[in-house]
Amino acid sequence: MIDTHCHIDDPQYADELDAFLAAQRADGVEAILVPGVEAATTQDVLDVCAKYPGYLYPALGLHPENVKEDWREQLAIIKSALDKHLVSTSETSETPKTLSTSNLRLVAIGEIGLDYHWDTTYKSEQHEALREQMRWAQQYNLPVMIHSREATEDTLSILREFPSVKGVMHCFSGSHEVAKQVVDMGYYLGIGGVLTFKNCRLAEHLVGIPLESLVLETDAPYMAPVPYRGKRNESRWMRYVAERLAQVYDCSVEHVIEQTSANARALFGLNL
Repeated sequence: MIDTHCHIDDPQYADELDAFLAAQRADGVEAILVPGVEAATTQDVLDVCAKYPGYLYPALGLHPENVKEDWREQLAIIKSALDKHLVSTSETSETPKTLSTSNLRLVAIGEIGLDYHWDTTYKSEQHEALREQMRWAQQYNLPVMIHSREATEDTLSILREFPSVKGVMHCFSGSHEVAKQVVDMGYYLGIGGVLTFKNCRLAEHLVGIPLESLVLETDAPYMAPVPYRGKRNESRWMRYVAERLAQVYDCSVEHVIEQTSANARALFGLNL
């Protein structure tokens, strides 16, 4: 299994990180992708991934909830980190990302997007920040990790402005119609613990969406699946999500894991 979205840099894991990651690996998790969310923790993401090369893979970005009055300054810091570790490539290049220095393998721009749930004070700034980071994805030929909450129409509209960029719609829980639009754009759907929740209708919304368009994720430490809902999430618990997907697609759990892992390798250029 590949966890395509896990905030392992969260302080909740710090005191037991070695043991925690050993447990994930022992239970079938072969790689974990770690998104950035703000300038202040950019180096934390890079540092924790550098400590576990070949197992933790960093992404860098500015989460829409962190787009405030200093958003331009934050983007400048994050872009500087990208420039340090990456060399620009043609957006049509067959080789999607080229390291310039260090052992770090940056695999995506993210977590980026739009979020209107708590506050729309900086709505226009969120749009500008998303567009700027989509331009970074073009520059470095990297996929994106997209966060969209109560902003579906605006998110898809901006993504369509960048047809060469592909990525994953993180923590997808939308309708079948939205799922089809996302997949038709060449994006993947990130499926996590919400699929196992009792009153969630996501399973029926996935009917007709190919398994080849899904990747597994946790959003840990959040969104733990049933039977661990409400606890600090773990990557190895994606197996419960895979079990639910096996029911939806009438196939084996092993096939779900094999296909979603292949999808993650293809999207993020992972040589595992």
